[in-house]
Amino acid sequence: MKPLSAPDAWKSEFESSAAAAPVSTPAIQERRLRQVVEMIESEPACSIRDLALRVSLSPAHLQRLFKQQTGSQLGSLVVERRLQKAAQLLTLSNLSIKEIAHAVGYRHHSSFVRAFQRRFAQAPKHYRSQDDKASVDIINR
Repeated sequence: MKPLSAPDAWKSEFESSAAAAPVSTPAIQERRLRQVVEMIESEPACSIRDLALRVSLSPAHLQRLFKQQTGSQLGSLVVERRLQKAAQLLTLSNLSIKEIAHAVGYRHHSSFVRAFQRRFAQAPKHYRSQDDKASVDIINR
């Protein structure tokens, strides 16, 4: 069996990551791309356009460079980080789903709900209530 290259390994982890498991970041040589990944980690609400402006690249060029370096789409990483942050906020905060959607960069909460359902196979409301039930079970033990 052939070992995976760094971009392939990252892509494999990225596509199969669980809700609680953080997605590892690819080994990136380009300084500007490392900055972009750090910005995504710290501010998941940033758009690709905002990220590109901060590193003085056009959005198209930034996406092309990211794809060349990692083998993955920049937009996929942005969406994954947003949804991971949203899952975290659903379990740790009392913010409304609409507030969480806006906090992680979605302009319309309906778009957030659809993306969340695709990623976690359940609505944010059910994800939160499932976590609440688990917390109650742990407390009652």
